[in-house]
Amino acid sequence: MSSRTPTTAPDGRAASVLRFTTELVAWVATPWALSGHSWLLAVLSVVVLIGLPTVFATPGDKAQVIVPVPGAVTVALVLLQLGAAVVSSWAAWPAPVAVLVGVLAAATVVAEIPRWRWLTVNGFGPGAGTP
Repeated sequence: MSSRTPTTAPDGRAASVLRFTTELVAWVATPWALSGHSWLLAVLSVVVLIGLPTVFATPGDKAQVIVPVPGAVTVALVLLQLGAAVVSSWAAWPAPVAVLVGVLAAATVVAEIPRWRWLTVNGFGPGAGTP
């Protein structure tokens, strides 16, 4: 076993599934919660929640990077998705469903720790190698 740092972010199947499921909840719950206030905000929320992570990514974390950003930005984008899922689920759905979304988000955070550690240490930025 090599002690060298991997060139790609560690992203196990469980972490990927949990992250995608939480993102999907954010993509549904956020416009649902905002639609009663403004259809424009509801549409804009989907554009932001899907568009930002699509455009901005850390090299080594995604196969195709449009605009490279430091790992901390990728972590912040995931946290944005998690926060949107939790907050919006409380605004849009009954409390038992929102509690389940909170549990899902917490499990996602735990599963994401190895990836986030890699992103903040190896994703280009202060103290990390350049892409």
